Amino acid sequence: MSTLLLSHPVCIQHAPPEGHPERPDRLRAIDKILAHEAFDGLIRENAPLGRREDILRAHSEDYVHMIEQSVPETGLERLDPDTWMSPKSLEAALRAVGAGSRAVDAVMNLEVNNAFCAVRPPGHHAETRRAMGFCLYNSVAIAAHYAREAYGADRVAVVDFDVHHGNGTQEIFWSDSDLFYGSTHQMPLFPGTGEVSETGEGNIFNAPLSAGDDGERFRDAMRSRILPALDAFEPELVIISAGFDAHHRDPLASLQLTEEDFVWATLNLMDVASRHCDGRVVSMLEGGYDLQGLASSVAVHVQALMRGTDKAEAPAGDED
Repeated sequence: MSTLLLSHPVCIQHAPPEGHPERPDRLRAIDKILAHEAFDGLIRENAPLGRREDILRAHSEDYVHMIEQSVPETGLERLDPDTWMSPKSLEAALRAVGAGSRAVDAVMNLEVNNAFCAVRPPGHHAETRRAMGFCLYNSVAIAAHYAREAYGADRVAVVDFDVHHGNGTQEIFWSDSDLFYGSTHQMPLFPGTGEVSETGEGNIFNAPLSAGDDGERFRDAMRSRILPALDAFEPELVIISAGFDAHHRDPLASLQLTEEDFVWATLNLMDVASRHCDGRVVSMLEGGYDLQGLASSVAVHVQALMRGTDKAEAPAGDED
């Protein structure tokens, strides 16, 4: 398997207030573990800047203008109770968008089998006209629309295993039956969406979990609801909203997943992609706020993308 890793140093310069969980150290921890020799086979590129015209396929003109005008010259600008911008936040968000577009190019043109985008800020809470939940631009939704516009992909799927429901992706996809959104997430929990009854045009598949649920409950939810629906959808591209805050160490939620559960989910999503779209998978980082849990989970996720086997293991890392 060939795997493209996309990131950019400016993503570390997006700097919310001191003590904010979505902090630059998240990417530093990922960069450190992906520097291990186990990842020498990765194809590494700096993410390009995302294009405004691509962003406008998922967000309104007024919203994009607001984000552009909210960049502070110094200090911080608060967009909602959880979501902040610093002087480099807009460029970081544009690099996240550009990573998604470049990853789509790479897999659709068969340059690589799959791609992982180690970028921040995350994106899946950003709605058409609203920033929230640490997110500015919804990079996965933009990437899905880009795949359709640039490559004529009729059916694009996003599967989200972040512990928080991706309300933004759901809202953007809601009325488009050719876009699939499937999510496992803890409920009740921020942002409060994600009931099974939320189905859009029959293209939305939510599988909520309860506080304390472990990997077996997570796998049951994937087996019973997400994976069969994804298989029936027959995607031409699979995009993963790869949040790792369902890990048992994470401070913002109460699911009990381990690294092995993320490997299992990754391999099963790759299996669907292998049946329907020549294995084309784009994975984009979302949440994950315990540095050790995040780094080790990203490591096994990326190894699974690289190997396509069930033998992915986390390299030894620091405790924090």
